[in-house]
Amino acid sequence: MRRSLKFGAALGATLLLAAGAARADDVKIGIYSEPSAMDPHYHNLGPNNSFSSNIYDALIIQDENQNLTPGLAMSWEPVSDLVWEFKLRKGVKFHDGSDFNADDVMFTSERAPNVPNSPSSFGTYLKGKTFSKVDDFTIRVTTERPYPLMPVDLSTVSIISSDVGADVKTADFNAGPAMIGTGPYKFVEWLPSDRIVLVKNEDYWGEKAAFDKVTMKPIKSNPTRVAALLSGDVDMIDSVPTADIETLKKTDGVTLASGISNRVIYLHMDRFRDNSPFITGTDGKNPLKDLRVRQAISMAINRDAIVSRVMEGIAIPAGQLLPPGFFGTSDKLKPQAYNPKRAKELLAEAGYPNGFGLTIHGPNDRYINDAKIAQAIGQMLTRVGIKTQIETMPKSVYFRSASRGGPNGEPKYSFILVGWGSGTGEASSPLKSLVHTHNKELGFGASNRGRYSNPKTDKLIEDALATVDDTKRAALLAEATEIAISDLAVIPLHYQVNTWATTKGLKYLPRTDERTSLRSLKKQ
Repeated sequence: MRRSLKFGAALGATLLLAAGAARADDVKIGIYSEPSAMDPHYHNLGPNNSFSSNIYDALIIQDENQNLTPGLAMSWEPVSDLVWEFKLRKGVKFHDGSDFNADDVMFTSERAPNVPNSPSSFGTYLKGKTFSKVDDFTIRVTTERPYPLMPVDLSTVSIISSDVGADVKTADFNAGPAMIGTGPYKFVEWLPSDRIVLVKNEDYWGEKAAFDKVTMKPIKSNPTRVAALLSGDVDMIDSVPTADIETLKKTDGVTLASGISNRVIYLHMDRFRDNSPFITGTDGKNPLKDLRVRQAISMAINRDAIVSRVMEGIAIPAGQLLPPGFFGTSDKLKPQAYNPKRAKELLAEAGYPNGFGLTIHGPNDRYINDAKIAQAIGQMLTRVGIKTQIETMPKSVYFRSASRGGPNGEPKYSFILVGWGSGTGEASSPLKSLVHTHNKELGFGASNRGRYSNPKTDKLIEDALATVDDTKRAALLAEATEIAISDLAVIPLHYQVNTWATTKGLKYLPRTDERTSLRSLKKQ
């Protein structure tokens, strides 16, 4: 018999008592960016997805290089042009002792794309898919067109227990009672800005957790996070500050692990309002609608200087949405060359010889050196005549406002610094979410905060998603990327290179998805 939500609360209380006792193999991790919620479906955001992977499983699991491996689904295959079938793993227990089965997948498929007030919905991976239960351990998913990326999409969504009930709120996850997963660790508590505590799931169906207890400590300050590592207050940190990498390399007892990520740091611009709220000196016009202005902004940015000075050389200048070599990228796109002289000419040609005023909004606790990057860009734009102010804020405030803080729930800001990591490891992920015309019902453009829209690009993306042949699909994705970048739907800046540091005989396997996942933390 399945247990109700109230038993989840009892489970949490039991775990808190257990966590109070001394345990072997405890580990403490200093994390730069804290999840905005415990609800695994509330916000399709890197820190949230990273944390959720410890508590929950997806049907299919991505390894450190985003290769697909069996998770709660043992196998998957297309049974027709429009239908995929997933055979589910038997004998899996949720953390409250109840059994996993197809009902939990059906429940998740309904809830994940429809969480109220989500700043960035999982609808980008689930909309347009019809789930049906064949039996307790068989699920079929139907689409209107062939969809070869089905396994990749479903590797991004955490499966939760249907016992939490249809009325479960994000607050129920944050408080603990709804935190019932099947993953290698169980949830104990979350004290925002202080700690997140997990304990080992002794009954995990897969590779057992390496540690009895894990405490994740949000430490936003770079010097404080490094100091905590060196003093032994924590055993591992993520987002190692670029300025400290060379020193830590020479520090006895510290091991660094670095790897390029699939995350592009980019600028998104208001393309849908005639009078944009954070632009001045244009007589009410929105200059960002003019391609020449967008080109001028891109040319005014010295990407090499940002990489060398702000990022201490630990980044790669970007010319598209994913680093070259990832599936669906273009071999024709290069980073925009720095050309402030031409930028000034383009502004004059567009009717702004004296520039205009602009505010850049961005987070100050989400990406590596995010506030410093915004400041650097502001200085570069000011030099070509765009008088720029900078306003950064915690991501918990920023993303909510950037997505729906304006009138009628529209995006609030005119010009934003943001990042996107491909949850699928290929180009359709950023194209679907950032570039495709915003369509909440179909799950397209979920993070298209500039509301860029181009019917030709939309068609290429949709055709790619329905193309089974890998070579043809890659070509369609590359063409869609080329059009979007030439139109400056977004302005790419650089790709992140991420670094983790460990002590006490620990080893971390760098992940292209940037996750600080306990699955990748090993004992040496």
